[in-house]
Amino acid sequence: METAINNRYDFIYLFDVQDGNPNGDPDAGNLPRVDPETGEGLVSDVCLKRKVRNFVQIVKGGERPYDIFIKEKAVLNNLITEAHKQEGVKDIKEKGDKTEAARQWMCRNFYDIRTLGAVLSTGENAGQVRGPIQFTFARSISPIVTAEHSITRMAVATEDEAKKQSGDNRTMGRKFTVPYGLYKANGFISAHLAVQTGFNEEDLNLFWDSLKNMFDHDHSAARGMMNARKLIVFKHSTALGNASAHSLFSLVKVQLKDDQRPPRSFDDYIVTIDKDKLPEGVEVLDMI
Repeated sequence: METAINNRYDFIYLFDVQDGNPNGDPDAGNLPRVDPETGEGLVSDVCLKRKVRNFVQIVKGGERPYDIFIKEKAVLNNLITEAHKQEGVKDIKEKGDKTEAARQWMCRNFYDIRTLGAVLSTGENAGQVRGPIQFTFARSISPIVTAEHSITRMAVATEDEAKKQSGDNRTMGRKFTVPYGLYKANGFISAHLAVQTGFNEEDLNLFWDSLKNMFDHDHSAARGMMNARKLIVFKHSTALGNASAHSLFSLVKVQLKDDQRPPRSFDDYIVTIDKDKLPEGVEVLDMI
């Protein structure tokens, strides 16, 4: 496997949704997540990481070393036990050394572990992994409005339901969408943590590809139309970094062209990067 990356990265990721629910809140009847004080929409980091995992699983077909640890119906403890059965792990007597050997095997074989981290102590202990890539929650640039729609269920599941439903006596449901929302997430990539997990340049390129393309493989009626719009990457010339993340993020402005009307497309916004104020030792990459 290639050597780990030796540059720190910070990035801004812009994506939008039209007539869909980008991330339902199970504590609020699956309504789109929202900041109750500002009305700005939210999408959790967990939601974004799930889409990255799904994309990698599709592209790499679940083959190691690009297998996905946290996936649907995966029995996690079985995978951890598999690590403890490997040559070079099972014969280690000292408990701490065995845990570390199992952790390293998991990092080598599972893309999402060496990229995003994982807790591997739920069964036979393989420790914990802090991934080099972390996201914030995504927050919409403008406040969102949740649209509520009534839907009618025409089909029935049982004979009894068929007898009860006739004419206007149909089972009704509700569907919630955001007419339009442009969301911004901030991300961070640590070269120090990449060394610990073995996250390398090939892994990094696969991650960038996932951010660019993951919505194209995640379409559903519930999510409406979602698209990646901007991926602005700040590449530091050193592993520790040459400037603070917040100072770099402040160089990017996302503004409405006309704040007197509600936004309904990405064309209603303008995105600017103040490259004249870019600190020495930092390169900006406009990847979308």
